[in-house]
Order: sequence, then structure tokens, then C-alpha cells
Amino acid sequence: MGILPLAERLAKRALNRSGVQSRWVETSVCRLHLYDAAGTGPLPTVVLLHGIGSSALPYAPVLQRLRRRARRVIAAEAPGHGWSATPASAFTPECLSTAMNELLDSELDEPAIVVGNSLGGAVAVNYALSSPDRVRALVLASPAGACMEQAELAALLGTFKLRSRADARAFFARLYHRVPWFTPLVAGDVMRMFARETIVSFTSSTRCDHAFTPEQLGSLSMPILLIWGRSDRLMPGANLEYYRRHLPPHAEIEEPEGVGHCPHVDDPRRFAARIAAFAEGVLARGAGAAAPEAAAAPAASGVAGERAVPLEQGTGQAAT
Repeated sequence: MGILPLAERLAKRALNRSGVQSRWVETSVCRLHLYDAAGTGPLPTVVLLHGIGSSALPYAPVLQRLRRRARRVIAAEAPGHGWSATPASAFTPECLSTAMNELLDSELDEPAIVVGNSLGGAVAVNYALSSPDRVRALVLASPAGACMEQAELAALLGTFKLRSRADARAFFARLYHRVPWFTPLVAGDVMRMFARETIVSFTSSTRCDHAFTPEQLGSLSMPILLIWGRSDRLMPGANLEYYRRHLPPHAEIEEPEGVGHCPHVDDPRRFAARIAAFAEGVLARGAGAAAPEAAAAPAASGVAGERAVPLEQGTGQAAT
């Protein structure tokens, strides 16, 4: 067993000991795993969706903070990722959409704050388009799904083909504001992870016509927060501009310093606080209050030593 699988087992056990349930949900694609945490706060259910090759576990620090602010936090794992089963047939974007939509349909008992990073951001947008009544608000962190030229898409998908440990280290450098200290220790595990048939099948079947159209993005009526870290070296800048042009005018767009493609890894405290502050603003506006300005004084988080701040106001220090 490599270092990364062992670390995942230990992290899962630690989450379970803290009261976070591990559960499986049957879908028409395969059996999916999720972490389900009962919360103690007033905010609606928060859903956390991960990117390709990842799992729900990197969200653990965010989940633990948000469960103090929300009624419930769910971190779901895509087919062939984390503890979810591998699909019996090819893993394609259509397969991913079907599986995750079925899971969320079965789990959500109230409109949720749906948070998605990277491919998880595309899953979140897709779910908001298909089931808008179940999505109270969207938080998108460097989401996939922007329309790209074929050459751009091929170049992006090519970054997931890791042929050496050096490729794995370079991949981490593109993901994070600061390369984690443990990168050399897990480089081999990351190579093997992206060589799995599930990942290869997905990247091989992804096409430009899977992207969201301008009309689809413009039709999103729920509150939206788009976060695109200035240290994101994975997604092309043109993808941010596509979302900026085509998301509806009410979408809030932030480009914070000090975080890269995965803000929940670079600075989980700040990311969790920003999600909570945004959700509080959504509820306040729903109650008839004026929309809060981005530069307004931060609201108390309810967590000792923490305050909810716009992500761009943070310290820029990466958490490892």
C-alpha cells in the first residue's frame, strides 16, 4: 500500500471518529460513497464536490468548520473516486452527471449551498441546471465546463497524463499556491491514480461539446459565488473569462491572492469562512435585507478565533 492510500484510510477513520458518517448510496451507475455530517448551525445543507482524481477527504478541514455553521454538510465522492465503486462501463461525463444527480436527488431534503471545485464545479453547475429548485446557491472554485478550442482542451487533458514522478511534482505545482511538503512522498501514488482506467476513460471521452453554453450559464437564477485563485496554474485564464462573460450579472466573482486551483487545500480556514459568509448573505437577501458589499465588515463566524472574510482579504498563507 502506498502512502496516499494509507493516509486516506487514516483520514477517513478520523472523520468517522469525529461523528461524520460514511454512507453509500446506490445509483444506476454504481454505488457511491459520501461523508454526512450533522451540523449545529443555522445555515442550509452544504454539499462539497471534488475534482477529477481527488476525493472528498481534502475537504475534511472545510467540512469540520462548516458543520459548526450549517445544519448538515455532505461531501460526495464521484464514481471511481475515494470509496465509491467503479462504474461497470466506461466512465464518461454523461455517466458522472447521471450518478451525481441521482445521489443528490436522493440525499437533499432542502435546497442546498452546492460547492464544487474544478470538475466538481461543473457537476455543481450541471445539477443547478437540472434541479434548480434543490440549489439554494452555488459556490464554484475554478470550475471546469468552460467552452474551449479543441487544442486548448487537449492541452488541459494532457496535464493529467503523468508519465513520471517529475510529472506528478509538476502537476502539484500547477494545482497549489505552494507545493505541499509531502509531494515527493506521494508522487508515485499520484501517478498510479491518474493511470487508473476510470480517469483515462473520462479524459478520453471528454469533448468540447460537453461545455456549458452561454445560454445555460446565463439561465442560472440562484446566487452564485465564483472563486478563481490567482495562483491557479492548471486552468487556462480564458476559462475564467468565459464564466465572467456568461454567468448572470448577479454572480459574484473573486480572484483571491494566496490560493491556487484548490482553495480548500491551500487555505481551508479562509475558504470555509468565505462559504459561510456568502451563505449568510444569501439568507439575509432572501429575508429582504440589502445585499452585503464585498468590502463590508466581516461577520462573526461563530468559531473561536475565526471570522468570515472575503477570500481576497486573507493572509495568502497556504495550509498544508
